[in-house]
Amino acid sequence: MALHRTQGIVIGRRALGESDRLVDFYTRDHGRVRAVAKSARRTRSRFGSALELFTLGELIFFDTGRSELVRVDHFDIVHPFLRVREHLERLGQGAWIIECLTRLTPDRDSQPALFGLTLRSLRALDSGARPQRVASCFALRAVDLLGHRPRIDRCMECGRAYPFPEAALDVTAGGLLCGRCGAGSDALPLSGAAVGLLKRLRALAWEEGLRLPLASALDAELAATLEGVMTRLIGHQPRSARFLAQTRRGLSHHPSPSPLP
Repeated sequence: MALHRTQGIVIGRRALGESDRLVDFYTRDHGRVRAVAKSARRTRSRFGSALELFTLGELIFFDTGRSELVRVDHFDIVHPFLRVREHLERLGQGAWIIECLTRLTPDRDSQPALFGLTLRSLRALDSGARPQRVASCFALRAVDLLGHRPRIDRCMECGRAYPFPEAALDVTAGGLLCGRCGAGSDALPLSGAAVGLLKRLRALAWEEGLRLPLASALDAELAATLEGVMTRLIGHQPRSARFLAQTRRGLSHHPSPSPLP
């Protein structure tokens, strides 16, 4: 039985039996790990509130090598990211980030850069950065780290150099299509401004991307495009995206003052 110590983020949890909990972690050194936390649902559990969604902690687990499940020995909180869970938009965008991470990464595939990107995203949400922009910046970088970076310098079918009218982003083709080649496909239409923005964001540092001032329409197009890319890579719309849409519809019907960051 091997004993491992690593940093991990809680990305999912559910009840197991009468008193245990099944917890999914995304770890720095082992990628996605599914673990059993014994007696975690008891009132006086030694885990306390440590196993809440988004929590970053120092994880110690036992791995027998005979099962995909490991056993949690300790999980000590480094940062709980409480403010992400206490605000609907931050919660929704954080859940979207985690769901994309979960759907697009296999178990036990160590990707320290992706772990670092996820952690930066949670810290940005927790500090009050615009949630939609955080999710967009996460998606743009995650797509690259996962090996799906789309080409936006030419048409992937005919080779025509960009710019060209009626550009669209085709995830299956791996990049832009011109109007003639993209006719009839389910590619994502892109304005010239959006193509330029994607190029610019790729060149900017993380904090610069979060602070970049954008017109609301262009910001919304960026978010919709990257959500569309993730949806196509996953194969269906993430449940968290539906939650966000329902939340926004509810707020539009019952407007109220925005929560303080």
